[in-house]
Amino acid sequence: MLTVLREEDRDEKPATRWSPIYFGLRDAIVSHRLAPGTKLPEDELATIYSVSRTVIRAALQALAHDRLARLEPNRGAFVAQPSKIEAREVFEARALIEPKVAWLAASAAVPSDIAWLRQHLEKEHEALHAGRDSEAIMLSARFHVGIAEIAAHSVFTKFVRDLVSHSSLIIALYWKRRDATCEKHAHHALVDAIEAGRSSQAAELMTSHLVDLLSGLDLTDKIEKSDNLSDLLRP
Repeated sequence: MLTVLREEDRDEKPATRWSPIYFGLRDAIVSHRLAPGTKLPEDELATIYSVSRTVIRAALQALAHDRLARLEPNRGAFVAQPSKIEAREVFEARALIEPKVAWLAASAAVPSDIAWLRQHLEKEHEALHAGRDSEAIMLSARFHVGIAEIAAHSVFTKFVRDLVSHSSLIIALYWKRRDATCEKHAHHALVDAIEAGRSSQAAELMTSHLVDLLSGLDLTDKIEKSDNLSDLLRP
């Protein structure tokens, strides 16, 4: 259900009905068409997408699982609204975990892993240069999870998957420059170090990369208000 899973990892049968709604809402959130704090009424979304409220509820639960939305008892669903403090805490946690993950990946990577990383980078850069910001952010998140999977440390992988999913919304909301998704040279340098088995360099590159990501964010508490939900979700 996580956005940062590979497509082949998804179980298509249960996701068939709600996945288009999930992706539509996800893209609207990440592209800023739906502002932080926007209410997501089940009945209105059911009308917009011409599906039942049960299907909408499943999509909203998937968004909440990815921390792109929050579900409040007796109030409904809202677009997530990470605070400045929360954003910093997420990146502090990433800076503690991901350098070690990169170190392990450089020790464990095989040629097929490197091939996957380089193919993934091409998709990421293509999306960014084409202005598909939502897709670029999600692909960047997937890159970081991919490194954790190569490291083959199940606990670290779970932490990284959760943290990068959370930080995807933070980046989308607060970036002050478009390359904050992940600079091309940073990811390429990481792959080069992992391929060469240079564990210490990979860890150092990951640390500086995460510092650069954080510096590329404008962590103010500005809250925007959205207009008509139906208009905002129109392709």
